[in-house]
Amino acid sequence: MPLREECLWETLTPQRPDAPALMGEVTVDVCVIGAGITGLSAAVHLLEQGKTVAVVEAHRTGQGGSGRNVGLVNAGMWIPPDEIEAGFGEAIGSQLNKMLGDAPSLVFSLIEKYGIDCQAQRQGTLHMAHNARGQADLRSREEQWKRRGAPVELLTGKTCQDATGTQEITSALLDRRAGTINPMAYTSGLANVVTRLGGQRYDHSPVKQLERQGDRWCVVTEHGAVLAAQVVIASNAYTQGEWTELRRHFFPGYYYQVASAPLTEDAAKQILPSGQGSWDTRQVLSSIRRDADGRLLLGSLGNGNQKPAWFLKAWADRVQQHYFPYLNKVEWECTWTGCIDFTPDHLLRMFEPAPGLVAMTGYNGRGNTTGTVVGKAFADYLCTGNVNILPIPFVPMQPLSAIGLRSSLYEAGFSLYHAGQCLRIVI
Repeated sequence: MPLREECLWETLTPQRPDAPALMGEVTVDVCVIGAGITGLSAAVHLLEQGKTVAVVEAHRTGQGGSGRNVGLVNAGMWIPPDEIEAGFGEAIGSQLNKMLGDAPSLVFSLIEKYGIDCQAQRQGTLHMAHNARGQADLRSREEQWKRRGAPVELLTGKTCQDATGTQEITSALLDRRAGTINPMAYTSGLANVVTRLGGQRYDHSPVKQLERQGDRWCVVTEHGAVLAAQVVIASNAYTQGEWTELRRHFFPGYYYQVASAPLTEDAAKQILPSGQGSWDTRQVLSSIRRDADGRLLLGSLGNGNQKPAWFLKAWADRVQQHYFPYLNKVEWECTWTGCIDFTPDHLLRMFEPAPGLVAMTGYNGRGNTTGTVVGKAFADYLCTGNVNILPIPFVPMQPLSAIGLRSSLYEAGFSLYHAGQCLRIVI
């Protein structure tokens, strides 16, 4: 079976909303640039508070990382909560930990409130230790989150093996706050809510220029313009063009996934039987989950677009055979890659380069929940002017150095590790 380059989540969201390109000039209270989770969350919460909103998207709604990620609805960030407080200071860090710890609840409450059909499951997630060092890391994370009152539990022994479906993992951190979604369906659902609440959406409308005109911002696209008192830049890892400095404040990384055909054999029911999504503690991590139709989805850091199909199949076979050797031959159907906005310290950044203009970067692969929270926070801030509503303070825009080199080094390291996996040098 040939491996198709196709995002599974797109095929499972047959009624993706499409919007026309912006033609002519429109005037609203707030213009949102980017129709991903952050921008759409901001738009929904602005509309709920009575603002008029226009969302402009360079491609099609959900085209970026919002519709192409693993679909984990995780609490917190990639790094543990103590490191977040060390990075931001105790007062700010504890506030951010609280907001991101509650982030899955915000995601699932929006899904329930607006009836978004995105195959949501709130059974938690499993962070799986691949060795003794990983187990020590998970013990530390468990202690840190429990100190903050979070419902997490380190599973060990047979309990862990039953939960994960593999004997290669001896401990896994279960976070009961978390869950899984079809991310494209969630993003599409938010877009439909924007339309339902009276917002204007324009796809296929890349921004060419952003300029101040008197007391308003003018967001110029190829065939039109939006005049707005306030602007949210929510293009994140997919920021393109010279109209903003934001793309100089992160370095892009990539994450690829490979999805199987639906697994019908009884043995496959052992894999994550309670429906959790999972990822392991490897430095070049692997993610593992099942979808609503029983497919096995494997993913890892790296740009799958730069790897031949035989390599991706060999990698997926290696990971599957390591963790789930009891399966018969797995047929891999499709593969796709998404882009991540990395920061060197893996911490979020929020900017207000001019009054009424806000932006963010540095989700570091946690966009489903972080994007939902940040979108709401930006909406609340633009409606009230209260900076204390924000999860972290705004910081000055200081471009990163050697962005291309950072990305190239990361990608080279990921590719070398994956080659080692295929050659059975590492796993």
